[in-house]
Amino acid sequence: MKKILATLAASTALAGPLSAEMLDLEKDELTFGFIKLTDMAPLAVAYEQGFFDDEGLFVTLEAQANWKVLLDGVISGTLDGAHMLAGQPLAATIGYGTEAHIVTPFSMDLNGNGITVSNEVWEMMKPNLTMMDDGRPQHPISASALVPVIDSFRSAGKPFNMGMVFPVSTHNYELRYWLAAGGINPGYYSPENVTGQIGADVFLSVTPPPQMPATLEAGTINGYCVGEPWNQQAVFKGIGVPVITDFEIWKNNPEKVFGMTAEFTEQNPNTTLAVTKALIRAAMWLDENDNANREEAVEILSRPEYVGADAEVIANSMTGTFEYEKGDTREVPDFNVFFRYNATYPFYSDAVWYLTQMRRWGQIAEAKPDSWYDEVAKSVYKPEIYLEAARLLVDEGLADEADFPWDSTGYKAPTPADDIIDAIPFDATAPNAYLDSLPIGLKGDQKVVGNEVQG
Repeated sequence: MKKILATLAASTALAGPLSAEMLDLEKDELTFGFIKLTDMAPLAVAYEQGFFDDEGLFVTLEAQANWKVLLDGVISGTLDGAHMLAGQPLAATIGYGTEAHIVTPFSMDLNGNGITVSNEVWEMMKPNLTMMDDGRPQHPISASALVPVIDSFRSAGKPFNMGMVFPVSTHNYELRYWLAAGGINPGYYSPENVTGQIGADVFLSVTPPPQMPATLEAGTINGYCVGEPWNQQAVFKGIGVPVITDFEIWKNNPEKVFGMTAEFTEQNPNTTLAVTKALIRAAMWLDENDNANREEAVEILSRPEYVGADAEVIANSMTGTFEYEKGDTREVPDFNVFFRYNATYPFYSDAVWYLTQMRRWGQIAEAKPDSWYDEVAKSVYKPEIYLEAARLLVDEGLADEADFPWDSTGYKAPTPADDIIDAIPFDATAPNAYLDSLPIGLKGDQKVVGNEVQG
């Protein structure tokens, strides 16, 4: 694993921003984990731009082999915190998989994922697509275009396999959402069968993000859902075609979070505030002046100790565009959002959406009342820590008062139908009504028993 050791010489400290007010830190030497994805950027930027240093934090950043290793590191204390899948703190807290109380005071980004299929599958999909006058496919592309392809595979006695990065990842839920919106059942989980393939039309399995292109090229999977730069890598290698971004599945959807154990935040409240301050500043830097710093961010992320992909590949999505087929580059200015639209505020409503998807596909086996979703969201997402850190930054003249949702209840306004690919609105204050509105998936008191849905 690559390690980046933060050093803070006295001369550097004296030269730092005089406006930054040091907190009385309980712990100043910290190790944070991350996975090699574009959206780990706030950690890299906080390190490289000296925002951790400004808070008196001596930080080591360590790339992790996969999401499970990363989670285990946070739980064991080997890592003090980490770039996490938003579903990980929630799943751990409710005891799905490894049980531990993990919290997040900071959401790392919005959007940033895509779904890619192999060249073979793309050629089979194309006759089912609507084309524009210039001959390019009309976006967004519905998963219904995949139905004849899956039928063809089935007729040939071949399974249709797709990769996602972890069972409680955004990627798993976004891929499932897209498939279900096109009338394809991605399968269910049960307490006895955690493959997620019960009754499935498409078989989803875990592949670590950096290995996605090679696994696709080997033919082990026929497509995948992953964060950048691993969709654009498939385009550059000429082995696959991204068919849709998560921005098109759910406009400005929440993505990663920064996770710590509840115990760490309780024992180190000032350190937690200092870390959150540095990360907020990094997110602001990434989005300020209409993304003026993105080229510099791309150069940072391309270094081997961070993402390690070619700068050209990372820039292909991070600087306001996204390339689908080779040469079909389109403007997607909000493909990566790190600060605007209150991206860094840990909304309870984001947590509720992840929990509804866990229930929808059987990871939460039993029906839960609406109040349960609210309670779990509030036990994991910590906007009070975020706002305290933001207030300190405003008081220090390092952030603008108007950039933070001081009066929020923690719940966003319902997501309108126009912003979601299946045109089904999402209201986090009524999770069970939302589940009932989805054509495919568990609802009410339904549960998975054996190989079927009952109830």
